[in-house]
Amino acid sequence: MANIRDVAKLAQVSVSTVSLAFSNPSRVSAGTLEKIRAAATAVGYVADPLAQSLARGRSRMIGFVVGNVGNPFFGDIRRELENYALEHDHFVLVTDSSGKTERERALLEHLIGLKVAGLALAPSSFGQDYVDFIQSIKVPMVCFDQKVAGIERDFVGSDNYLAGAMLTEHLLQLGHRKIAFIAGPKHMHTASERHRGFVETMASAGVEVNPNFVVDGQFTRTAGYEAAMRLLIQPERPTAILGANNAVALAALQALQELGFSCPDDISLAMIDNVQWSSVITPRITMVVQDTLQLGNTIARRLLHRITDPDAGAEPAQNFVFAPKFVPGTSCRRL
Repeated sequence: MANIRDVAKLAQVSVSTVSLAFSNPSRVSAGTLEKIRAAATAVGYVADPLAQSLARGRSRMIGFVVGNVGNPFFGDIRRELENYALEHDHFVLVTDSSGKTERERALLEHLIGLKVAGLALAPSSFGQDYVDFIQSIKVPMVCFDQKVAGIERDFVGSDNYLAGAMLTEHLLQLGHRKIAFIAGPKHMHTASERHRGFVETMASAGVEVNPNFVVDGQFTRTAGYEAAMRLLIQPERPTAILGANNAVALAALQALQELGFSCPDDISLAMIDNVQWSSVITPRITMVVQDTLQLGNTIARRLLHRITDPDAGAEPAQNFVFAPKFVPGTSCRRL
């Protein structure tokens, strides 16, 4: 098996130069780097990433930790992070915590043990113990999506209050007053802010929220379906349903169709966040979407800055919050 000495001999450079070329190629001239890479290919040498990690004290891996890798929202962000990371000679390792705090902690500890260069984390929990654990991590980190009070890390996310307010205002403008809201978990920043946007916009319009029209969908398809069914079998039904995320909104659409309701003729439907193939869903759902391109790019730039700039550790944490975009569809009608 070829080793680093074989590469150095063929390229006619020192072993230390070969080592530097693989561990920090920016510090080697283009001509020398090309010669070393050609020699490595010729002798069949592949650098050992673990050995490089031990030599540098860290790897070029970035840990990406989210609650559901199957969610297209996280997939889009991961793609943007990965594209930018690859341009800067870093690689992304994707992990799924399933939204479970203990599993997330185990994943983070394992990634730290692998000497990852940085972490992109969508937090899954809250509370002082959780905050203390996240704050104790010495690896450069950017948190996104869920804002957790007390965590002093760069944060990247969307204006979730505005997302809830925009759709509520749209339904109010169409004449709806009996608006139901399928909410997410109360402890989650995104869920609580979207709910607050709904409630305060209704209040500003002088419309009282019917407590029976606010149901918990847990941001999941199963809970969202059950919540929608509870809304639809009430003696007094809403004229419009606002889903706090894409999973509960699609579940509501399924419930409407199964019970024989027409959307939007009988009940209008709006949702926060996009879904794959949304353009072929009938009716096309009116929604507010997050700019995953902007979010992913910002996460990537902040994290690589924290990783590569030796002075970045002294910089205070910053928040980057972006406005979502309203996308009209055919699922809402005027009363």
